Amino acid sequence: MNQPDPAPKPQGLDTSTPTKVAAFFDLDKTIIAMSSTYAYGREFMSSGLISPVEALQLSLAQATYMVAGHTSEQMDNTRDQLTAMIRGWDVQQVRSIAEETMHTVVTPTIYAEARELIEHHQELGHDVIIISASVKELVEPIAKELGVEKTVTTILESEDGLYTGDVLFYCKGAAKAQSILDLAKAHNYDLSQSHAYSDSFTDLPMLEAVGNPTAVNPDRALKKIALERGWKILSFKNPEPLFQMPSTREVSIGTGVVAGIAAVAAGSIWWMRRARHGSA
Repeated sequence: MNQPDPAPKPQGLDTSTPTKVAAFFDLDKTIIAMSSTYAYGREFMSSGLISPVEALQLSLAQATYMVAGHTSEQMDNTRDQLTAMIRGWDVQQVRSIAEETMHTVVTPTIYAEARELIEHHQELGHDVIIISASVKELVEPIAKELGVEKTVTTILESEDGLYTGDVLFYCKGAAKAQSILDLAKAHNYDLSQSHAYSDSFTDLPMLEAVGNPTAVNPDRALKKIALERGWKILSFKNPEPLFQMPSTREVSIGTGVVAGIAAVAAGSIWWMRRARHGSA
């Protein structure tokens, strides 16, 4: 098991002003029951940005991610594949697709428990920050829906309104923890009193950066650490994750191909669930 990079050591707070408490939330499988990166495959296909085959690949990747999660290496591979795919896309078009389809694609997958927890922190006067490896254009509409004003996301380079395919900032692992420290310095957060929520072992540095870490729907590696360290573990179940594959008409390819891909996907999901339950 690859250990994430250790969290940077926190710096001293500005004692001349009162400290504040923050609550840092991962996004995928913590706030929403899906991957925000994969969520818009159908919409990107309908807009002509990707091919039917690429839409199917995104749907399969979504299903695999929901069952098995992503290791650090898999996250890097996904980043490289997706940045190559979007090279030359219009930034405003992507932003518009995310905003216009937000309520049909993402809103139904927001965990009710996460929404209530965010509202609880806000009622307590805590600053809530969504910190995600997904890109800014996809995260900000979700944050707006939840009434969250601060986000930290992966930033993609663009020139003349088009994505270049390069990543300016990759919000993963130790980079998340460093962002938390930077925010704490800028806003005088008392990290010893602050909270962080995530489902993934790759976010261990982020969780270690605060005094109140919580594992939400944790993967096996994170659950093991949370149990060893006595961290709180939450299970969000409403809504249950849903997998939506593009229909045969939408992808315009043979029904045999679609059936074969669907069968492989279903079989893989069943086998991974069986293996997980058998070793739990």
